[in-house]
Amino acid sequence: MQLGRVFRKLCVRDGQEVILRTPVLEDLDDLMELINSLVSEKAEIALTVKVTREEEAEWIHKMLAKLEKDELFFLVAEVNAKVVASSDINILGGDEKHVGVLGVVVKYGFRDLGIGTEMLKILVEQAKLLELKVLMLHVLATNKHAVHVYKSVGFVQTDKVPKKHFRQGRYIDELIMTQLIE
Repeated sequence: MQLGRVFRKLCVRDGQEVILRTPVLEDLDDLMELINSLVSEKAEIALTVKVTREEEAEWIHKMLAKLEKDELFFLVAEVNAKVVASSDINILGGDEKHVGVLGVVVKYGFRDLGIGTEMLKILVEQAKLLELKVLMLHVLATNKHAVHVYKSVGFVQTDKVPKKHFRQGRYIDELIMTQLIE
């Protein structure tokens, strides 16, 4: 897949223009700021520790190399020349090479605008082109908004891992949601 390829431009609910595209190396600082802002707000994501620039650089180099080889799909949302959301499909291997594991994060202040939903629609489209048969994701049960968005694009809860996470003095279940690709 070509780096920086634009998939869609849209105007979201608050009137801002959003560009949905594959990332480029120059997105490194924006992506690091995005993930670290989510960690700071204690967002309901798997990561709980901020990443260093070195760690993020290593990660983005790996992701971009896999993207160019069609070993994964990676999409960002850009508003005013800044990355405000990121999503990807990691393709499993071996006898699971028909399965993609999905992830989506949206920066505070850019949620509830339809950005995540549009990104998910593109991920599902790309999963079909990659000939995947199953998409799956993991989400904290307390992240009701994300669960609602996933359901709105066709994901269903297929399993639950009770008490998988311990945060702020309480246990949180993790949901596994899937979508079969036709």
